[in-house]
Amino acid sequence: MGKKRTNKFARPQFSPIGPQNNIKEEKEAEEVGEVYSPAGDLLEKLQSVNPDIREFACASISKLVQEKKVIPSFLQKDVVRCLGPLLLDPSVGVRETAAGALRNLSACGGYDVCDEMVKQDVMTPLTALLRECCVELNAYRVTSQKQKGADKPYVEDIANEAISILWNLCESSSTAVSVFNKEGLLDVCIQCLRRFKDNVELAISAAYCLQTISEDNAELLPSLIPSALQVLEMVLLSSEDNIEHSLLRTLAAGTVWNVKSVVPLSSQADTINAVIRILSETLEQNTNQIILTLGQAAHAMPKVEAGIEMEEEMINADDDISTLKDGMQKTAHQEKAENVKNGDISDLLPFRSEELKHATALLAAQQTALEIIVNMCCSEDPSDDEWEEISSSDESDNSMTEGAGMLFSPPCLSAEVLSALVIYLIPKRVLEKTEFPDSVTVDICMKYPSWQHLIAKMKRIQCRALTCLHNLLSVLDIEELGGPVALQALSQHLAKLVFSQSELPKDSEFLEAVTSAIRSLLQRIASQNLPQSLTAQQLMILCEAGAQCENTSTRVNVVAIMGISGSALAKEDNTAEMLKTIGNFLLQVAKKDSSLVVVGEALDALIDVFADGKEAEKVADQMKLVQALKSFQPIFKSRIQKEGKGNITPDQRLVLDNVKINLKRFIAYQEALAKK
Repeated sequence: MGKKRTNKFARPQFSPIGPQNNIKEEKEAEEVGEVYSPAGDLLEKLQSVNPDIREFACASISKLVQEKKVIPSFLQKDVVRCLGPLLLDPSVGVRETAAGALRNLSACGGYDVCDEMVKQDVMTPLTALLRECCVELNAYRVTSQKQKGADKPYVEDIANEAISILWNLCESSSTAVSVFNKEGLLDVCIQCLRRFKDNVELAISAAYCLQTISEDNAELLPSLIPSALQVLEMVLLSSEDNIEHSLLRTLAAGTVWNVKSVVPLSSQADTINAVIRILSETLEQNTNQIILTLGQAAHAMPKVEAGIEMEEEMINADDDISTLKDGMQKTAHQEKAENVKNGDISDLLPFRSEELKHATALLAAQQTALEIIVNMCCSEDPSDDEWEEISSSDESDNSMTEGAGMLFSPPCLSAEVLSALVIYLIPKRVLEKTEFPDSVTVDICMKYPSWQHLIAKMKRIQCRALTCLHNLLSVLDIEELGGPVALQALSQHLAKLVFSQSELPKDSEFLEAVTSAIRSLLQRIASQNLPQSLTAQQLMILCEAGAQCENTSTRVNVVAIMGISGSALAKEDNTAEMLKTIGNFLLQVAKKDSSLVVVGEALDALIDVFADGKEAEKVADQMKLVQALKSFQPIFKSRIQKEGKGNITPDQRLVLDNVKINLKRFIAYQEALAKK
């Protein structure tokens, strides 16, 4: 889930390395391969009696920790315990910059750093700060009702930073979630969300935090009293027509979906409709048109833009993170940490224009909407990696006569949800997002450094849409998907996404998402006995490329695709040659793949393909399949015993045990057939 970070004002551009005489020390450290970090000097400045020096030190740390390689040096010197008390500093400037430093530390450091921050008791001063913010925000709300035009309280800026820290920590640490629940920090988030008409950035921060904390958190539910639900309802029903408020409504919709069990039964249907309507409206927005228009508007002032681009080139050339974060950030915590690891700090830098801010908010809203739909369509049954692998649990050894194929059994959604998904055209909206933006939109983003990071966000939306399509194919009836004709058209669309270029896409995230969608589609086509859509050549190109991918899920997907296609071919005449190709492919994967889960899927697919049919029997005999599987059987059993304890989940172990049983039955069944 995407994340947002805000800082309402930009601090002066302090030098992150302190006095100039430290430059020589830095260069000398670089020459011997060390990472220079003035951690000790800056942490000492945090203890200064001068608030300006404390603020300077906090601001410098805030910038430095955006480079992940310097974080260990700060952690070794107890930066969290040094910064924590400054959250309650008498100086509001120190409070905010200290919060900004802790926010960047939690954002750039990833899960391990967040966990360490919680262990070092950052939640104690953070909770105290949030309580103060809650009191002041409530006092301001009362004052503003009596006195129109009251100045915006400075506490909102501090609350924004503090909520961002809370959000990161709760996403990374179950201890932080427990503290959130125990200390009643929901009230703070609701107070910030209540400010959505006057301070949408603060409300968005709170909404992100609420969406994260409300997921799978049964302990929180009793705290959602009617007044809290009323604030969420106010946001859902708000009518402000701009991109930031669209993002806010989308996040609120995600929270409401997470806590729908506490919504009164009399309001459940209306609530579900409101949530799905908002998701549809968010996805309906034309990314191509909006980003193109915003990009053209942002770059309509050449003098300003030239100065901005020159500044960015200097930043990139010197690898100098020389600015405090200002503006909205909406990538997920883990995505942000990965971006920083890869050298992309765009989400931590200030926005160069209002147009860029709007474009980023649009993409964040659409990514969030797709992720909510993905979760909405998930079943409580075995996960995506397992549900289709539970092939045959029939106790009869004669079950092979009917095939051990992967039977399609859609997860159950309520009639209200299914109806709303169709009424608000969710399948259509999702399908539209599987298309990558056109070249004109990409070109305008590529033209300016400050806009280039949007391309990665647009790619991520395409991948989320493909994953969402995979789940929709699993829960909707054929007619709700548009019928057989629509499935065939969808097949052509997915084939175009994969095969339209001269080379197969190599992006790991895209391959995982598109193979998931193709897998689900082929499953539905097979369940309706419709003709398979991929040509033999396309099938082999995709599966051979996917089998070489480092991503385990992609390898599982292509093996499943082979199994589905082979099972369909086994029922037809004159398919022996292709069946033999599929059989050899699956057998090689089973013997050579490093992942036990992939091996199990390959064996399961082999059983599906060769369980029944004259063509399958003929090919199995030509391949000496039974002999090959019989010799591999003890190897598979040994791998389960060795690897099944620590490297796989209990559900995966259950599936693998099931495959082991089916493999034994399959061999026995085939041997019995041979004796007849």
